Amino acid sequence: MQRPLTSGHLAARPGLLHRLQLDGRLVSLLLATAAVWLAFHLLTGGTFLSARNLWNLSVQTSSVGVMVGGMVLVIVMRHIDLSVGSVLGVTGMFMAVLNARILPDGTWSGWLTLLAGLLMGGIIGALQGAWIAYLGIPAFIVTLGGLLVWRGFAWILTSGQTVAPLTDSFQVFGGGLGGSIGGPWSWAVGLALAAAVIVGDLRNYRRRARSGLTQRDPWLQGLVTACSVALIIGFILIMVGYPDPRTGLPRGMPVPVLIMLGVTALMMWVVRATRFGRYVYAYGGNPEAARLAGINTARLTVMVFSVMGLLAALAGAVQTARLNAGTNSTGTLAELSVIAAAVIGGTSLSGGTGSIPGAFLGALFMSSLINGMLLIDLSSAVQNVVQGLVLVLAVTLDTLYRRRSAP
Repeated sequence: MQRPLTSGHLAARPGLLHRLQLDGRLVSLLLATAAVWLAFHLLTGGTFLSARNLWNLSVQTSSVGVMVGGMVLVIVMRHIDLSVGSVLGVTGMFMAVLNARILPDGTWSGWLTLLAGLLMGGIIGALQGAWIAYLGIPAFIVTLGGLLVWRGFAWILTSGQTVAPLTDSFQVFGGGLGGSIGGPWSWAVGLALAAAVIVGDLRNYRRRARSGLTQRDPWLQGLVTACSVALIIGFILIMVGYPDPRTGLPRGMPVPVLIMLGVTALMMWVVRATRFGRYVYAYGGNPEAARLAGINTARLTVMVFSVMGLLAALAGAVQTARLNAGTNSTGTLAELSVIAAAVIGGTSLSGGTGSIPGAFLGALFMSSLINGMLLIDLSSAVQNVVQGLVLVLAVTLDTLYRRRSAP
């Protein structure tokens, strides 16, 4: 005789997300982003989802998208970095001064400016990390001081003056005129990304099968891979759907978006395939156990803050090049958007847990909110209110999720 199903049996039956091996919070974030897009599309009379606005949205996302991976590592290690907006501002101003007043105009001036800015950002991050690691000063205090100090240095560099214009070779990093790769190259990048997704999913499926690990049904795996490829193709269609106003040809993928995608891919590789990434998560999970296991936690802290400083400088290059000027206000309140993006993407402020893809989606969500609020002409004060509420809500949901997941 067949035994009736009890509530325990029903609870043990895997749900759709479990069978698809998808993170419920990431799926929820993706659905929330789609809902925000639809709402703003209706409120703006069809402007939000136009190719032009989505192209601009991708560029606007790039600076936060570049920094958010570093913020994930910082928060996973149970720290915080409140200075990223000011580091972005001071390195951006430094690069503007170097590019406009010191280096001669030429093909290499843009690259030399970028390298100098990255070096400066890395040094700033290392100084703050050393203060935290070797002197035992809380990261909140050190980076709060850095928020004021580096913003002040940005003003001191030029006595408050705006520095412009910048060389054409540097402006490319901001995605202005000439800062896109065109239609054919965009399709080449898109097809390469699609091929990488297909090959990566196939290898992962076979590896899990050989190891005897739980995995998706073949048709479910095919569905997930097909959806990923469809998103990539849709993204490329949007990028080539916005014409260059000078020639009428497709502008294609902007350079800052390429930089953002490259940084995201690199950070995912660092987290998943390097000893450094494993050490970061081990420390975040249990700092004392990490020390007893022989991990040099002080050096690890300096390295993480150095990475954060370097990425803030890279974002500073993107924003400064996009504005074609170095200004004292560049990067103001950027720390709010970066921290919010990381937390919304599933990074726990208590440390030990964080997702680079989730943080990338969080950056897209925050940029979508800001872009939509600008289109419907909300004041900056209202925008700050909304961003603050979103951050508080994200932390609240994370706290509730952790309580429910606790044994």
